[in-house]
Amino acid sequence: MTRKERYAFVIDWFEKNMPDAETELRYTDPYQLLVAVILSAQCTDKRVNMVTPALFQKFPTAELLAKAEFEDVEPFIRSISFANNKTRHLIGMAKMLVEQFNGEVPDNMDDLVLLPGVGRKTANVIVSVVFHQPGMAVDTHVFRVSARIGLTLKAKTPLQTEQQLVANIPKDLLAIAHHWLILHGRYVCVARRPKCEVCGLRPACKFFATDMKYIVQQDKE
Repeated sequence: MTRKERYAFVIDWFEKNMPDAETELRYTDPYQLLVAVILSAQCTDKRVNMVTPALFQKFPTAELLAKAEFEDVEPFIRSISFANNKTRHLIGMAKMLVEQFNGEVPDNMDDLVLLPGVGRKTANVIVSVVFHQPGMAVDTHVFRVSARIGLTLKAKTPLQTEQQLVANIPKDLLAIAHHWLILHGRYVCVARRPKCEVCGLRPACKFFATDMKYIVQQDKE
């Protein structure tokens, strides 16, 4: 199977089987999604969704969060990984939104990555989910799944993965493709022992054609 054929198979399968894929983070406006994505770094969406309702009730706007002190915010997100750093990032992000962007979340990558706690991945999530622009956010799931299937070749960084995916996935599908790959990595192509037995991408998957056969053989021995 050529790389072009592999992409065609994977996209067709996802379009038929996950036509409505979307983020599992809960939010009601761009500000809330930005907060949630910052919190989700190296943390599960499930955990983030557990803490954000109370956080958003206390700080429903960037203006209110910008006025908060560290000790006002940290207790709300204490169960989140790297809570101290993320508390500082959230307050710093809110202050910059208020001081430089009139309290509004920017709609472009250049401005978003200026915000504390916002890297390229987070910015891509915002521009694609909120502003419906073509963007491919690469987290650990996207990085792993893309390499396993064979969508990316010798990509050693998230940026290299992003560049290869953007070059091969139609622009109008990039936003949903991000969710396809994340959800597939979260529930099927998991890190330790991918669930190849229930995966519909097996005919196009390099990992299944090579490494998985070895793993299955080892399990039988």
